[in-house]
Amino acid sequence: MIQDNSATKGSDATHQMSQSEYALVQNLTVLYGEGGASYLAKRMMAIAMGELMARPAEHADPKPLSAADRMLICYGDSVRDEPGMPLSALRQFATQYLQNSISTIHVLPFFPSSSDDGFAVIDYQTVRRDLGDWSDINALSADFDLMFDLVINHCSRENLWFADFVGGREPGCDYFHEMPSMVGLERVVRPRNSPLLTHVHTYQGIKRVWTTFSDDQIDLNFANPEVLCEFVHILFSYIAQGARFIRLDAIAFLWKELSTSSINLEQTHCVVRVLRALIDEMQTQTLLLTETNLPHNENVSYFGSRDEAHLVYQFSLAPLILYSYLFNDGQYLGQWAEQLEPPPAGCSFVNFIASHDGIGLRPLEGLVPASDIQRLTDAAHERGGFAAMRSADDGTETVYELNIALFSAFGGTAKNIPAYLGAHQLMLAFQGIPALYLNAFVGGLNDLQGVESTGRTRSINRGHWQLDDLKTILATETNEQSIIFAELNRSLEIRGSQSAFAPSAQQETLAYTEDSLWLKRENTDQIILVIASFSDAPVETELPRQDTAYEHATDLLSEDAVVLTKAVPMAPYQVRWLSIAKT
Repeated sequence: MIQDNSATKGSDATHQMSQSEYALVQNLTVLYGEGGASYLAKRMMAIAMGELMARPAEHADPKPLSAADRMLICYGDSVRDEPGMPLSALRQFATQYLQNSISTIHVLPFFPSSSDDGFAVIDYQTVRRDLGDWSDINALSADFDLMFDLVINHCSRENLWFADFVGGREPGCDYFHEMPSMVGLERVVRPRNSPLLTHVHTYQGIKRVWTTFSDDQIDLNFANPEVLCEFVHILFSYIAQGARFIRLDAIAFLWKELSTSSINLEQTHCVVRVLRALIDEMQTQTLLLTETNLPHNENVSYFGSRDEAHLVYQFSLAPLILYSYLFNDGQYLGQWAEQLEPPPAGCSFVNFIASHDGIGLRPLEGLVPASDIQRLTDAAHERGGFAAMRSADDGTETVYELNIALFSAFGGTAKNIPAYLGAHQLMLAFQGIPALYLNAFVGGLNDLQGVESTGRTRSINRGHWQLDDLKTILATETNEQSIIFAELNRSLEIRGSQSAFAPSAQQETLAYTEDSLWLKRENTDQIILVIASFSDAPVETELPRQDTAYEHATDLLSEDAVVLTKAVPMAPYQVRWLSIAKT
């Protein structure tokens, strides 16, 4: 008798798969069915390998995250030096001023784009001509790690894929969501109040397409596996160009289903797991960061079971810190920090106060009462800022972000510098990787001229700097911008050599009141007690838990010797990093 061993052979083949390849097949099965999942997995791995082999880079040893990881966020033209290229000017600025304080530069989308300052991508593979070319990106990567954006939810209506859709040609004719009406879309969660569907003139007549963010940003249909294959190709081309970090822009809105919220769907998490499995299978050492400006629990769900993002933004931190310093009340921040769970092993948070976008308020849902969220909104208005609205489920409009330059939000004058610096020094102490937006790093103010010229309120915090002007400003020791930049640069340098500030170092909230917050960061060889004062007057605060091991400490920021058995004096808005060596 001849025994049929096909089942056994199939089982053996499955067992020979790596864990990451198995995860890839499993998630593709959820997305597209069992029939073609194995074929799709092999195809995607071939696409990834092809991109990596086309641009063979030097393979460095794996670089674990450490306290030395500190990020700068900027646009490719945030720094200009006519007639030279902006990316070259950025490199000149960064190499002259940031070599000891910043390890990674997140260059926001530098591809040809039709709107939204780069986030309506026309061509994913080309550097904007007015910025430079790939050689400028590669030159920047010689001195800094880089983060690229994978603008994955949508593309520009000027993208060739959409031109295919308009003309009824492959492949793009099947790359977008064509919707007959709003029926079945009643529950869709909106990040903005622009129309969800946009009418488009095509060769076959007028069609309605899904546009989550604007009528120039057409959502892609990932129910078509060809779309996911396209983005595997793009992702690994970025990795081959030297990106250590990849930011998945607007990822929460990726997958659409009728009669659902079409946000944070399980299929979206599956897509993230597919990308993660491919990165793991290719052993590229690349780290994925998800951009999900949502309430905290939804945000951290993108860690998955350590099989999705390596990093998520700590979105709640920015508005909580802003509230604490504007209103001299750190209780909401303290309550949040006390219940904050650490990230899974091998994962981390990215912490920031300001970014190229506004200060999101949805991450305050469930943490701060609506009346105090309104109080924060009113304060932004009083300081020249704007409130961006979104449509809620019941049709009402609510504020989803504040558009304002961060230093302007603090008041924008010399007397506001202590609070501004303290807020950053507290942010730098939280568990995770700190990220500073260039405009906030140099104490930029509201750019109302930018708002007027673009008609977009986000332009208030997206100004540009001429390189020579910026050098002059930073060389003048008495102006607000140079004072802020010098102290933040110094704080970042100090932070980079403290093992207790490593992303893996433990964090514990020891105590909090309206006036102050005590955190404990601990690694194998160092403890740092962090004290932050939110008071505009001098105060004294005592170590919450008396311990004979904590009698003396050195304040890393002021270099003061501090006796912990006595009340610790705090200047207005002061932050102390009290270092204790473990024996």
